[in-house]
Amino acid sequence: KGFLIAGSTIGVSVPNFVFALLLMIIFGVQLQFFPIIGLSSPASYVLPVIAQSVYPIAVISRLVNTTFSEALKQDHVIMARAKGLKEVSIIFKHVLKNSMVPVVTYLGPTIAFLLTGSFVIESLYTIPGLGMEFVNSISNRDYTVILGLSIFIGTVIIIANMLVDVICAFIDPRIKLS
Repeated sequence: KGFLIAGSTIGVSVPNFVFALLLMIIFGVQLQFFPIIGLSSPASYVLPVIAQSVYPIAVISRLVNTTFSEALKQDHVIMARAKGLKEVSIIFKHVLKNSMVPVVTYLGPTIAFLLTGSFVIESLYTIPGLGMEFVNSISNRDYTVILGLSIFIGTVIIIANMLVDVICAFIDPRIKLS
């Protein structure tokens, strides 16, 4: 548990471009395990994906740790233990249901962010993506592309949040869709 807390603290504290540079230096230049420029093979996806996902994984692990700890201290969980229910049953029926709603809520914008790309990661690994296209269209004053990408990114965020609402209502029936 101490390793998880330390790792997630580092993952939240260090920006993703620093992780990207470290991954490039260690695994791309020194060890030469992965290519560091472009998308020439399936192996070239590994470093950008890791660099892009360190922060969300760190935040989710901290969120799971916090919500799980709080759910274990709730009265109905203590009562279930007092009644003699098995720990596995308590975890799956009572604790997970209450602790997963904040995690799923965080996943909506995170998935939208991961799908729409990051300009910094795309620049470092020279990957053509939406983030790079958005920045290039701003510098070229291509208002049609700016508008189109803004609408697309906004649509992805809206759809992700709607899916999150439906999933949260499925996980916890106390949440009502209106």
